[in-house]
Amino acid sequence: MTGGTNLRAVQSGFAAHFSATGALREGVGRSGRVHLDRWLPFIFLHRGADDEDSLARRIAINSPSYCLWNESDDEASRGALADVVAALADHEGRVLVVTLIDGPILPHVAGSDKLPPFEAVIGAGRHDDAERSAAALEHALAKVEIDLRHCKVDRRGFESRLPAGFDEALDAVQGVARLSLEVPPIHRSAGGAVFPEIRHELVMHMGDALLRTACAFIDDGKREAPKHYRSLGRSAYLAAALKADKRLAAMSASFDFLLSISPIDTARACDEFLAGKAQEAPRFHYRPLSVDPDAAKGELYDIDLAQLEDPLLETLLSEKRREIDAQLTMLATRNTNAFQPASMVLYGTVDAALLESARSILAVPGINPRRGEGVGAERIARAARATIDQYQAQDKRFAATVEVRDDVSGLMVSRDRLMIGSDSAMPANRLDALLAHEVGVHLLTYFNGASQGLGIFASGLAGYEGVQEGLGVFAEWAVGGLTRARMRLLAARVVAVHAMQQGAEFIQCYRMLHHDHGFTPRGAFGIAARVFRSGGLAKDAIYLKGFKSVIDMLAEGRSLAPFWLGKIAKRHVSAIEELLQRGLVHEPIFTPQFLSDDGTKQRIARLRTRSHLSELLND
Repeated sequence: MTGGTNLRAVQSGFAAHFSATGALREGVGRSGRVHLDRWLPFIFLHRGADDEDSLARRIAINSPSYCLWNESDDEASRGALADVVAALADHEGRVLVVTLIDGPILPHVAGSDKLPPFEAVIGAGRHDDAERSAAALEHALAKVEIDLRHCKVDRRGFESRLPAGFDEALDAVQGVARLSLEVPPIHRSAGGAVFPEIRHELVMHMGDALLRTACAFIDDGKREAPKHYRSLGRSAYLAAALKADKRLAAMSASFDFLLSISPIDTARACDEFLAGKAQEAPRFHYRPLSVDPDAAKGELYDIDLAQLEDPLLETLLSEKRREIDAQLTMLATRNTNAFQPASMVLYGTVDAALLESARSILAVPGINPRRGEGVGAERIARAARATIDQYQAQDKRFAATVEVRDDVSGLMVSRDRLMIGSDSAMPANRLDALLAHEVGVHLLTYFNGASQGLGIFASGLAGYEGVQEGLGVFAEWAVGGLTRARMRLLAARVVAVHAMQQGAEFIQCYRMLHHDHGFTPRGAFGIAARVFRSGGLAKDAIYLKGFKSVIDMLAEGRSLAPFWLGKIAKRHVSAIEELLQRGLVHEPIFTPQFLSDDGTKQRIARLRTRSHLSELLND
């Protein structure tokens, strides 16, 4: 079969409307369903009640090819399943059919610390491919570890557990190999309690093991196996995933987090602070909140992520929901004592290694910057628009806007906008570096992310900011603009965040920066103002930390390619690789222009000889 196909089972009245790619999603009987992501040489079966806590059912539903039904749909399902399996075998040449069964829930002895056995049971049919596939499944399951326990595997005779007529119908199809897998329900107690975290891990690991098995089934020496077993996973988003992502994106866009926690009058506050001889902590003013944090949280958790039928996407969207929740908590506690600990949930604390790196950088005295031409807000804006035009000439989807505003300080990117404070000024030799940071990283990853199938890649996967800001500093270094003064500024932010988290107040922090580390009064104020905004923001420590992380990856020979695809965290690289294998995301449209520069390539090549961040200065 190479085109669209309709099959009809005379007994059941089931019509299988395959698309040209083999995609199929049809109801069977009153509550059954068959789903095929595309033409695939395997299918997973589950017969049982519509129980959301059934592990076997969840594993089947999260797979790219499944058929499930309950007892009342037996008559309709028998013919439908036979037709679908016959179509798969006809198109693929042969097909692996795996029956998924929930193991028994074993009672827990009161007063005992003995846990129910973590043991899966595998049975293989008579087909040679079945035995080979069973061995692959056993090997994959033996590697599964949950709660410090490895899955044990018991090999028994094949058990279909299907009612009369099903085995005969499947055996009549040529090229069918069969397995049975009884999954251990260690996520359930005999008393009815369910442990959601263990359930989620079981579904992820068991599904992963089954895809490895399907890959081994394909790899019979006669035809080419996939380059990666995860390429057998789902290659299309369900409507439920698109809907959940759209709602999360709308929630994230309903407020501008950074603008909401940043003062609108930093310049005025600095003038007053210095006029008062730095004796009284400044009071900042903020924009009115555009969202009710408590009401927004209600909407946030009204988004149903249980219907995604894809555990990886469910994990990514759940993480993002928790991050939005944390941001809303910060907005709700703005300018209160609860804000600082809330910010630590998102940005963490300064660890000893990072603090030592920062202090060693600050121990080297600053040098007076070379006198030269300075540039103001309007010239920065013109240069930014020219850089944006270069990317837009490559693809019009790089539709960024530049705004010069009185209510921001410095340069700030928010989604598709670069905002420049009207009082911004910098040495001309820093302009290219800042544009590489803001345009070549922040805007670029936004537009690359916006071109993917899910909006979460533009708004950012949870925890993306650390590497994102690290990439920004890396961009400054790559174009030769990471000066000693800039590096000292990043280090000063780290020691200021650490001091704040140790209980220092604004004036103490200001004096430390000014008197102990040699920053000018306005420079010390600017650093302290960023750190103490809204009640104490831990974010500024991530610039140096993120830069070190990026440099370490490059020094180890690792690629930065996954990070240009959208706004992602370091921990998401393997998830991105899987989504690429499955065709759910594509390679980035834009890559930073500075990466093609010979000077950048030479700097990266020399990284292995550097032992400390202070050795990476460009001046």
